[in-house]
Amino acid sequence: MKTRSTASGPGRLLVAVYGILALAATARGLYQVATKLHEAPVAYLLSLAAGLVYIVATIALAKDWRTAAWWAVSIELVGVLTVGVLSLTVVDDFPDETVWSAFGQGYGYIPVILPFLGLLWLWRTGRPAETT
Repeated sequence: MKTRSTASGPGRLLVAVYGILALAATARGLYQVATKLHEAPVAYLLSLAAGLVYIVATIALAKDWRTAAWWAVSIELVGVLTVGVLSLTVVDDFPDETVWSAFGQGYGYIPVILPFLGLLWLWRTGRPAETT
């Protein structure tokens, strides 16, 4: 039985959103690390790490590399939930925002919604395609 590609149908939109976040988070993280790392090293390194996770997720979803996609999207989920909680409870460690601060508030909460959609899509496309 054949499974559906992760980059087909609605997966194309998912890959596009991941790609946009990959560019935004990586650019932000690189700029912050290069210009003001001393101001908020934890936050800025986490922004860069988030960008790298988004890059891996984007490529893995686009290429239908399921194992890599499962890992990247799962790491993204753990990251956004962990950083989301810590950024609200240990405020001194986050003097500036990351992509995942406050569960992605600065990005319209897309960072906290996206991994759930990504995991759902991986699960749905991993099931055998229905034949008619």
